[in-house]
Amino acid sequence: MAAEDRYLSNIARRNRGATASHLSRDLYAATGTRVSRVTVSKRLHETGLFARRPAVCVPHTSTNKRVRLAWCREHRDWSMDQWATVIFTDESRFSLNTDSRRTFIWREPGTRYLPSNVREIDHYGGGGLNPQVRAGIMLDGRTPLHVFERVTVTGVRYRDEILEPCVRLFRVQLALSSF
Repeated sequence: MAAEDRYLSNIARRNRGATASHLSRDLYAATGTRVSRVTVSKRLHETGLFARRPAVCVPHTSTNKRVRLAWCREHRDWSMDQWATVIFTDESRFSLNTDSRRTFIWREPGTRYLPSNVREIDHYGGGGLNPQVRAGIMLDGRTPLHVFERVTVTGVRYRDEILEPCVRLFRVQLALSSF
């Protein structure tokens, strides 16, 4: 039984996305021992592995990483006054459709962000009903969350609905903080 538990633990660590049913079949093929998927889960829990949603990130190209690192190095010695003139904005899309293909991985508690437990994705399924949200942060505040529902965000819409209001808000906050 201990050898089978080690085998299950090893193949679950090698193939983190394997389901308990797959692991049960692999164990049967390797040892001839039949166990249920529930037993596989219990045995993996005993070895410290639990089925959890993987952390998700957007992949960055090597060029993108290099440019970001160079930017950080250029600005590492900035004063608080210099950082007070900066606003960071970001956007995110999400799907309103249910995700029937939820994937789980076998991992130990506290290891969510280890590279082996992170899945890179850069696509959003579900057709045209995928809202976008945009917001920004600055040293002394944040912008309102802006939701674009079921539409394409053109450069003109971005300028009119996001950029100009953000810059106006930023200027007001910058003026207030200098008093």
